[in-house]
Amino acid sequence: MAGTKQKITVPTIRQKKGCEKIVAVTAYDYPTTLFADAAGVDMILVGDSLGMVLLGYPTTLPVTMEEMLHHTKACARAKPRALLVVDMPYLSYQITVEDAVRNAGRFLQEGGAEAVKLEGGEPVAETIHRLVSLGIPVLAHLGMTPQSVHAFGGHRVQGKGDEAAKRLIEDAHIVEQAGAFAVVLELIPSALAKEITGQINIPTIGIGAGPSCDGQIQVLHDLVGLVPGVPFKHTKRYAHVGETITEALRQYAQEVRSGQFPTEEQAF
Repeated sequence: MAGTKQKITVPTIRQKKGCEKIVAVTAYDYPTTLFADAAGVDMILVGDSLGMVLLGYPTTLPVTMEEMLHHTKACARAKPRALLVVDMPYLSYQITVEDAVRNAGRFLQEGGAEAVKLEGGEPVAETIHRLVSLGIPVLAHLGMTPQSVHAFGGHRVQGKGDEAAKRLIEDAHIVEQAGAFAVVLELIPSALAKEITGQINIPTIGIGAGPSCDGQIQVLHDLVGLVPGVPFKHTKRYAHVGETITEALRQYAQEVRSGQFPTEEQAF
């Protein structure tokens, strides 16, 4: 529960279904992990969205294992009370189950993560089952799965229409049966998310999936205005930190140019 010091684990997250909403955010480095954990979130995801948010890639596809390990290690050094989950990047788990085991194991052994997230339903069910059987907890991800952005033709709402909705419901049951401890539902109709949430026994964590999921996840940088541009429809801005940073740097530049900084107060 928020306000306690007890470490949040995979069983903790599972037990929250139907009892308490799960609060999750992405964080990509040591300080943002500290900030998120101090706020009392339940789960911190080292998302491969760092490729777009931090590294300037146009999609998540170029992100490598080494880049994800680098950022996961930084987040793990914060020793968060929250459950620390990491995205498995593109092609780190899709080629063979053996590859997935090796790479997921690296995230736990080298990176300090406590669970991994991978995208997809039926095609990755065997991989989920194998990882879980080896003691590697898996967070599933359905709906708008960013690593399939080209197949979808962009970041588009998924699950529209009866057939598409049926497939997502089936995939939700499949990842549950494979052993996933929870499932992220991204960019799907609110009514469909509500139906899936009611049908499966593991928590659903929504992003652009309406209020009926068992929890919500957002990119920390989106929530606090650390990324330029118009926020996504599913995001709410709680602060405008980017504007604050820019203004502070303007003042710094002005004082350096005018000779106001540094003064004797900053000298030795």
